[in-house]
Amino acid sequence: DLDLTILKMNSATVWVQSEYREGMISTTQLIRAFWLLARYRLGSTSLETALEGAIMTLKGQRERDLKERIHKFYLQKVSDQVRHGAHGVLRQHRDQGHLCYLMTSASSYLSELIVRDLDLDGMLAQRFEVSEGIFTGHPRGGLCFGSGKLDQARGLLQESSINLSDCFFYTDSFTDLPLLEAVGYPRAVHPDRKLLRHALNNTWQVH
Repeated sequence: DLDLTILKMNSATVWVQSEYREGMISTTQLIRAFWLLARYRLGSTSLETALEGAIMTLKGQRERDLKERIHKFYLQKVSDQVRHGAHGVLRQHRDQGHLCYLMTSASSYLSELIVRDLDLDGMLAQRFEVSEGIFTGHPRGGLCFGSGKLDQARGLLQESSINLSDCFFYTDSFTDLPLLEAVGYPRAVHPDRKLLRHALNNTWQVH
């Protein structure tokens, strides 16, 4: 997972603030975004409809413009926010010959920059449907959130000899419970209260 797992920060919160300062979203959209982020942080797993609505706000925007804003945002706000412990864990997995993939509901545009800088093997992230360079307002390949993360992980592994029971998954959020319960080695990282309680009840490792 990315936000509050690999990163010290919630990039979505800082992104919304940045977009508001740049005049890209209205005050109403800002309030709604923070309401969604608060529900996410509290571990709500029923946000799919709201997330689809958030993606719909991209409709009509140029993909190129968003990619440029995200690249600038990454350099200014995100690139120096990787947890020190994340580097150590990634090094341990690489030493064991493991593939390291990012799994996040953050956009693929932000995620590909993380993958590049951390030298990861790939990513499963939120993708957006684009037609002739313009966002349609729909997700591409479904939502990478909640049970959608589990679906995408299964899709990634279906052509390989790797099973989910062979895999580790690190996250801070209770919303990732479907994938945590499916992997062989669930790991809770700076977990929210609901995830911490669940992790302790199931004797999962907590970082």
